[in-house]
Amino acid sequence: MTGMTGDGVCVIIAAKDAADTIGKAIASALAEAPVREVVVVDDGSSDGTADVGRALDDGSGRVKVIRFDRNRGPSAARNAAIAASSSPLISILDADDFFFPGRFEAMLQETNWDLIADNIGFIHHDASMSVQPDRFHPRTRQLSLIDFVNGNISKRGTQRGEIGFLKPVIRRDFLLRHSLRYNEDLRLGEDYDLYLRALALGARYKVIDHCGYGAVVRANSLSGRHRTEDLGRLYRAEKAIRETLGLLDAQQAAAVLRHERQIKARYELRNFLDIGKSRGKPAAILHMLGRPDAAPAIISGVLGDKLDAVTRARKAPPAPVPAGQLRYLLPAVPVAQK
Repeated sequence: MTGMTGDGVCVIIAAKDAADTIGKAIASALAEAPVREVVVVDDGSSDGTADVGRALDDGSGRVKVIRFDRNRGPSAARNAAIAASSSPLISILDADDFFFPGRFEAMLQETNWDLIADNIGFIHHDASMSVQPDRFHPRTRQLSLIDFVNGNISKRGTQRGEIGFLKPVIRRDFLLRHSLRYNEDLRLGEDYDLYLRALALGARYKVIDHCGYGAVVRANSLSGRHRTEDLGRLYRAEKAIRETLGLLDAQQAAAVLRHERQIKARYELRNFLDIGKSRGKPAAILHMLGRPDAAPAIISGVLGDKLDAVTRARKAPPAPVPAGQLRYLLPAVPVAQK
């Protein structure tokens, strides 16, 4: 297979009330030479997100804006964008993030992949401040399904850094061959679900040590305000994948089950806490006693939260990331280091 530098990229941006941030996202996509299309889906915004998107067309005709009259969720928005585009490569960009210059060059020089991702640089300071990512010693690696699932199992007491946050470029022909689309029942973990199904169908997922994606850390991020039922839908979707006859081998199914149980435990705890908040502690306890299969997750979750609170009170808070610096999702060795 030859290099992919001649392939055009479609950048897909699902946006909800993102008028203040989407301009930088669109501009960063249009600045990349391989980008042939930028499809923005305004997912029922109450601000001027769609108007900002239309105004950002640089005259090249590459920007297309689709507007939903009501909010339908990121999966539906991304599916609509995929259907409205034609470029052979698809790249997801969140409406409050952006690409660093030259984001696609390193990826498109690689071969033998169906999905390819680079590192993410998290920005904890004012995103208007100019910052450039480190250059890393080149390294590529293939993610197996088991690697991917294990890399999405979080651990208490550590900063979240699941590899499901990665934003791979995806080959359209792989999606078409396997009739793959985002699961529109999901409003949480929709990326994880799509990548898991792709890997189960034999996708080659390559990761490179290069950082071209800037993720702005915001306290009011929509992804941080999921509902309890969103967790329930995610674990049920994962269970359905695991139980699809002939899709996974025994080791893959075991890995998926570990992640599925973690998501289900979070759901059970959140559901218990919701009942306690809305109907009182006695009702929550009765709910738990009526579901003995959920009781271990609830009890361990409550105790774990209390232990975490005590630990946080005793420990000094982690040092903030200095202004002008990035926190990287994946460990890598900068060129300046030996």
